[in-house]
Amino acid sequence: MFDARIRPLIDPPLNRMGRWLAHQGVSANHITVASGAVGVLAGAAIANQAFAIGLILVLASRLFDGLDGAVARATKPTDFGGYLDIVADFVFYVAVPVGFGLAAPQNAPFALLLVASFTLTGVSFLAYATIAAKRGVETEAHGKKSFFYSTGIAEGTETIAVFVLMCLAPHWFIPLAIAYAGLCALTVLQRTAAAAAMFRDITD
Repeated sequence: MFDARIRPLIDPPLNRMGRWLAHQGVSANHITVASGAVGVLAGAAIANQAFAIGLILVLASRLFDGLDGAVARATKPTDFGGYLDIVADFVFYVAVPVGFGLAAPQNAPFALLLVASFTLTGVSFLAYATIAAKRGVETEAHGKKSFFYSTGIAEGTETIAVFVLMCLAPHWFIPLAIAYAGLCALTVLQRTAAAAAMFRDITD
């Protein structure tokens, strides 16, 4: 919901850092892999109840996630880079809830609920992008991307904010997980309604 609004604020500094990293010969794909790897480490830290370390790693993973696109824009974006980016994102989105699920037995069902909700939002997101690409629909509301980014209630900014809250107050994990799973469900319904409107054939 807020991703498109914060892009004008975060893109200029990210782009400057991206140009510097590209000049140093750093590959965008290497940063993407690092973002996923650090996300897994965040989940491992959280699983061991090292929530402060988990918080730092969550933020580091998302910084890398922003920098890979900036480096790609400073060099040459590739389709494989776009593929790798979305895979690394969902590695992160799964690793953190799994970490909380392993941190305390009572968290496990709600971590599973959160992973399931991310799966559904991911499926709706990628299905929308696939049909949009087939129809030649484009947008740069989220910056220049390898494929169509459809707007939703629960996006990257909201997910990071919830993960940060969970790390700061791990005893709130269960209500936060339930609430955010609900927002994810609303996002799927919203995206489905948008798809019905945009992709409706003339003969329907």
